[in-house]
Amino acid sequence: MTVSLFDLFKIGLGPSSSHTVGPMKAAQRFAVEAHAKYGNRISRVVAELYGSLALTGKGHATDKAVILGLAGELPDLIDPERADPLLAEIRTAKVLVLAGQIPLPFVEGRDLVFRYDALLPHHTNGMRFLAFDADGQALTTRITYSIGGGFIIDEEDLDKVQAGASRSFPYPFSNGKEMLAQGRKSGLKIAEMVLANECVARSPAEIDEGIDRIWQVMQDCVARGLTRDGQLPGGLNVQRRAKKLAESIEADRGRNTAPPTEMFDRVSLYAIAVNEENAAGGRVVTAPTNGAAGIVPAVLHYYSRHCPGADRAGIATFMLTATAIGGLFKTNASISGAEVGCQGEVGVACSMAAAGLCAALGGTNEQIENAAEIGMEHHLGMTCDPIGGLVQIPCIERNAFGAIKAINAASLALKGDGTHKVSLDQVIETMRQTGLDMMSKYKETAQGGLAVNVVEC
Repeated sequence: MTVSLFDLFKIGLGPSSSHTVGPMKAAQRFAVEAHAKYGNRISRVVAELYGSLALTGKGHATDKAVILGLAGELPDLIDPERADPLLAEIRTAKVLVLAGQIPLPFVEGRDLVFRYDALLPHHTNGMRFLAFDADGQALTTRITYSIGGGFIIDEEDLDKVQAGASRSFPYPFSNGKEMLAQGRKSGLKIAEMVLANECVARSPAEIDEGIDRIWQVMQDCVARGLTRDGQLPGGLNVQRRAKKLAESIEADRGRNTAPPTEMFDRVSLYAIAVNEENAAGGRVVTAPTNGAAGIVPAVLHYYSRHCPGADRAGIATFMLTATAIGGLFKTNASISGAEVGCQGEVGVACSMAAAGLCAALGGTNEQIENAAEIGMEHHLGMTCDPIGGLVQIPCIERNAFGAIKAINAASLALKGDGTHKVSLDQVIETMRQTGLDMMSKYKETAQGGLAVNVVEC
């Protein structure tokens, strides 16, 4: 198991990990490395977007992300409040300061190209970056793929062993069967094995600090989402609901008229608050993607606020366990909506949250694996068909339902002994095959489903 907690849970900007976070990182890396090698010889840069990045790039703010990345900004460091003013400056002046170092003319319609009718060979989320000298000769070019969850890989690295893959881990596992076998052999919980593996690259103090920071960003995101109202950007005229939902829940409690569904309402509220912030370009944690960023925080809020005995150790156990499950999906299938549909985003997030909650509540490794399997089994075949290419409809509500399903999956698993018919490995393979069979129009291209059957207004 080589997927780190800090790879799956990345702090960044909305609205999309594959279409915003990944492209910003790719553009920033290209800008920094091109400047380091060619310096003032660079007189122009061009970015080309292919496949899903072109087809739904506008709705996912890929254009903004690439421009900001070329200017040297990173998704986990830029102040969300600074992003739009900086973009406005670049667009108005038609000048981009490459990597924060070299002012270059930048005409968006000319230098940021959407290749709507073309695909690069290895993934639907493809980008090509080019730098030219004053004579118009190409100095360097790079093709990069955004493969989901904010992960990026360059074309020349596709056939290489990825960094870290050859490391020796104390408790390696690449599938659910091996994960359970390692647990039985060592006598350790899944979270304990993941922690030991994380300690290969980081100290325990660094891991604790990182988990605390991620959890704080999740809490801050929910808190912001509960205080903001108005319309989400993008043209669909979707109104924020989290603030009014929170006020309604508290009003019911004040009148002693809280409905039996109050806990469902609260969990949905936490998820909606996060995903409205994501849709507005706020700071979120990919978990494992931005489109599914509300599920893990919502279930963690349920655990921390509403489960007796909840504590910091339980939160760490939750996140470490969720890492194991997310890593299995990423390794053996995909967490990219553009590759396998929303089953790879909301479905994986639900599976991760179900396993994490089960672990935090004291579940055995077998019960945890069962919870993860249940969470995904009932998301199989879920398409990715956002209206207008925006991470709003059906994405925001879909996160609320995913969080509820995760809690239910954990509860069902905890009431059993871990014995079940369908294994996690079998459901991961089914998800992979389903994604391969799914038509491209249902995989984040805005060419099918709700994206074409609902009129944008």
